[in-house]
Amino acid sequence: MITGRLTYYIRGQADSWPTYIAQEAILGVLGWIPSIIGIAARSVGYRAILRMQGRSAIEHGVRLRHTRNITLGDGVYLDYGTYLHATPGGITIGDNTFVMHGAILHVYNFRDLPHAFIHIGANCIVGEGTVIRGQGGVTIGDAVLIAPDVQILAVEHTFGLPDVPVMHQGLKARGVTIEDGAWLGAGCIILDGVTVGAGAVIGAGAVVTKDVPPHSVALGVPARVVRDYTAEPLDHLPTAVALPEVFALAGNGRRHRTAMVSGMQRGGHR
Repeated sequence: MITGRLTYYIRGQADSWPTYIAQEAILGVLGWIPSIIGIAARSVGYRAILRMQGRSAIEHGVRLRHTRNITLGDGVYLDYGTYLHATPGGITIGDNTFVMHGAILHVYNFRDLPHAFIHIGANCIVGEGTVIRGQGGVTIGDAVLIAPDVQILAVEHTFGLPDVPVMHQGLKARGVTIEDGAWLGAGCIILDGVTVGAGAVIGAGAVVTKDVPPHSVALGVPARVVRDYTAEPLDHLPTAVALPEVFALAGNGRRHRTAMVSGMQRGGHR
């Protein structure tokens, strides 16, 4: 019994005992060091356990599991208290994406679902306290803005058998897609099977149960589309229009500022 539970625990942390030992040794030695010194040490030492495609900044207190399945692009930032659990399909985070304090990216697939992964594109922000569950696969495009406390849940329980606890009745996991340039407002919930179109805006606290078309605004519980801003420009929300352009130009300070000012002028703010 003890051996079986120990094996189950190790399976949840790494793909084998040797990998687990190496992973925990490096995390234990380097994971606690604070400040820029720790960030510099981890940018070198974590290459032994992560797939790092360039330089990434990882704060102390970041929890990582199945590290061999985590791929970080150049310029990725993982803030203090973030948690990445990446089995079996892995977690990929694109260049210059920030994952902020307390965010949870979780793929642990203990029921062997076929498409368990999280892929986040370049130039995104994943806000504080956000939870992304990738058992059915989560694909997030480039320049996506995710506000604090958002939940993206690519899995749901099946039910209907009165004599069987819901937790034993199985899962459905169709996946979630968030396309380029979308903005997910604070505290909104994106449920399994949903696609949020390019440039779409989801209002704070909305619960999205159906697809949201590109360049539209969805509000409420359950969320419904209230506007297509290609037909009706959102002059009172200039930042919603400007953000995709600003992120796409990030890294070039002069062009970045020009895009932001241009976006604000289009919205009538000077």
